[in-house]
Amino acid sequence: MPVRKVGQTHIWYTPWDYLIRWWGVEQAMTDLIDRPELVHAAVARMVDAWLVELDQLERMNLLALDCNNTRIGSGGYGYTRQLPGKDHDPDWVRPHNMWGCSNAQIVSEVSPEMHWEFALEHDLRWLERWGLVYYGCCEPLSNKIDLLRRIPNLRKISASPWCNTRQIVDKVGHDYVMSRKPNPAIFAEDTWHPQRARAALVDFLEPARGGCHIEFIMKDISTVRRHPQRLWDWARIAMEVAHEYAH
Repeated sequence: MPVRKVGQTHIWYTPWDYLIRWWGVEQAMTDLIDRPELVHAAVARMVDAWLVELDQLERMNLLALDCNNTRIGSGGYGYTRQLPGKDHDPDWVRPHNMWGCSNAQIVSEVSPEMHWEFALEHDLRWLERWGLVYYGCCEPLSNKIDLLRRIPNLRKISASPWCNTRQIVDKVGHDYVMSRKPNPAIFAEDTWHPQRARAALVDFLEPARGGCHIEFIMKDISTVRRHPQRLWDWARIAMEVAHEYAH
């Protein structure tokens, strides 16, 4: 196996994931109302820190392309013809040649206005640095697509099992790739039900007929009940369904 020396590829940028570990979920959510100035200061400080690190990586020529078989955000691989772009020096990779990402899962249940104010508006300082952007993880984003359209160079949006299928399909349309994550709980049951696995895929693809861009990501698998064949069976079903709906 050939060994290749590379630098820092895709960066998983999630300031809120760190903040709630130090802050506590209940207290952080309460402070959105009680102490908004403190919340803004904390998020801004986190973004500052991430940007300092990114500037160092860029200045020291330590970045490496991720438009390949590198996982992007919580989605699929980074393959795309849009990157690294025309402004690319093979000997010095810059952020604008790469994928960026972000999410703020902890604010999934706050209003779109508060999501913008306490997360996404701060994140734009980071997201605007990248060539293409992936947004989201497990949080339902179906009621916040209009908000995400403010992200420059947005290319992919996470469509978790908890989003409203019809709403996200209608809101996204043909504009972005939807990174659909079927519920992995199907692998944890006593009996494997391939027909239900197929139905879960079809339920998302059916309303998306007509040119929507979709990738399926089966993730967060905790158990297959000692039957790894369930994974292979699911992959086969997913490929069959994808071929059926691609025509």
